[in-house]
Amino acid sequence: MPLDHAWLLAHLPHQGSMCLLDAVTDWDAQRIRCTATSHRHADNPLRAHDRLGAACGIEYAAQAMAAHGALLAGTNGAPRAGYLASVRGVELQVARLDDIGADLEVEAERLSGDGNTILYGFRVSAAGRELLSGRAAVILDAALLDADKLGNLK
Repeated sequence: MPLDHAWLLAHLPHQGSMCLLDAVTDWDAQRIRCTATSHRHADNPLRAHDRLGAACGIEYAAQAMAAHGALLAGTNGAPRAGYLASVRGVELQVARLDDIGADLEVEAERLSGDGNTILYGFRVSAAGRELLSGRAAVILDAALLDADKLGNLK
């Protein structure tokens, strides 16, 4: 059963219009799939100069990763604070998202990780057309990590 926008608001730090996702449609221990319509909203907080650039899709993917962390934490504890440390291999197939008529499909897959860092692959598409993709490194509880570990993220 899909987890709706109310679930996302209750489990993500992103509130109000900054909560960009509408629902979690599928997930397991390695991946998550979400949908979004906020790319078409005139009041999208990421819009600049009357447009929503395709690179803003990285934030959609980051919120999917945060939702994945919340789901993995379950009801036994709060998810750990995660910070997007880097993005790599990002390929933008379009210039902007606000002119995409179909709903966004946001997917993230956990590629590797340990107790404090996670590497995700992500993809944002609409109606079967890939719009952007890449990899993102997430650091959990960054304040607890030392500088040596931060330097080892690839």
